[in-house]
Amino acid sequence: MQLITSTFRIGSYSLICLGVLMGSIGYVRTGSLLIAVGTLGHALAARNSRRIEFYLPVAIAVALFVLAIALPHGR
Repeated sequence: MQLITSTFRIGSYSLICLGVLMGSIGYVRTGSLLIAVGTLGHALAARNSRRIEFYLPVAIAVALFVLAIALPHGR
């Protein structure tokens, strides 16, 4: 169980870092989606913690995901 949680967190942090990198080079929608998925993964890894440490990142991830989907297509 500890190994799965540790792997989940490393994967989540990797997605967040990749999302920041993608957003900084101009792929804002993709970067936002990766950050949202990484934040959700981090929240799911902390689901055995206190309530606020689980629900706040989930709410932020859902809001960021909805915002990324609502972004206009740029060209």
